[in-house]
Amino acid sequence: MELTEAQQQELADAKAARAETRRPTVPALEAMLFDPLPVLDHGFVRVIDYMGDDSAVVQAARVSYGRGTRAVSEDRNLIRYLMRHWHSTPFEMCEIKFHVKLPIFVARQWIRHRTANVNEYSARYSVMDREFYIPAPEQLAAQSASNRQGRGDVLEGEDAARVLGLLRADANQTYDHYEEMLNEDESGAPRDPARQGLARELARMNLTLNTYTQWYWKTDLHNLLHFLRLRADAHAQYEIRVYADAMLQVLEAWVPAVAEAFRDYRLGAATLSSQMLVVTRRLLAGEAVEQPGSGLSKREWRELMAVLGREG
Repeated sequence: MELTEAQQQELADAKAARAETRRPTVPALEAMLFDPLPVLDHGFVRVIDYMGDDSAVVQAARVSYGRGTRAVSEDRNLIRYLMRHWHSTPFEMCEIKFHVKLPIFVARQWIRHRTANVNEYSARYSVMDREFYIPAPEQLAAQSASNRQGRGDVLEGEDAARVLGLLRADANQTYDHYEEMLNEDESGAPRDPARQGLARELARMNLTLNTYTQWYWKTDLHNLLHFLRLRADAHAQYEIRVYADAMLQVLEAWVPAVAEAFRDYRLGAATLSSQMLVVTRRLLAGEAVEQPGSGLSKREWRELMAVLGREG
């Protein structure tokens, strides 16, 4: 990801600015403010602003629970308790605002999380950049035969080269046509004074979904954790998972105690149904349990065996 001189200057100006505050700040996150974390080939995630820290979660919990929490002597233990028992409101006391540059098809998947304030770059008012996401060769995979939403074997040789060629050619051709329909130069003046250009809000419909867009995305900590639980998961689509991975770096700098509990009780944990618990207890008691008599479907059985580290 390369920044233009204007972007580099804007970044330098933002980092040089100082504001006095009486509210809590987090030195590790302050050091990351405004700096873009590169994602994919042209994308990034960067923190614009935030409110709260680990102590804000603890403070909110103690206010809501009153005198009952005075016996809790360690903030870390309280945060882990809240995470373990799926409490939500204390985590809503912290907020963060990201600036994200991402391919349009990733944005359309991301926007399904309807728990944030979003303001996206408008192609009705501004001209989109000629920047497209082209997957790395190792991310070019065939459709999975067993998962309609997943990937199978990686394409190789001529198949991979052909797909990459098509992606580049299609993106560049549609952008060429986009520019032709707009009939605008960089200043907004007509390229061909004898021809009238198409409105930007109409010309944009010709762009491919791998074109990059940008947005500001502001959310509270509780909903950020929900986003990360789904999108940082190994089963999430690669192109959105790498954004979640970058945001995990931010989380660990911002609220390290929350991040630790989140990894332990969300990312590194598993949920078992009541039937799965019955089977697990039978197995622990030394009983020989097989799928046909377990009360679990074949898929549930495989999932349970994977959690327990057994062959299904």
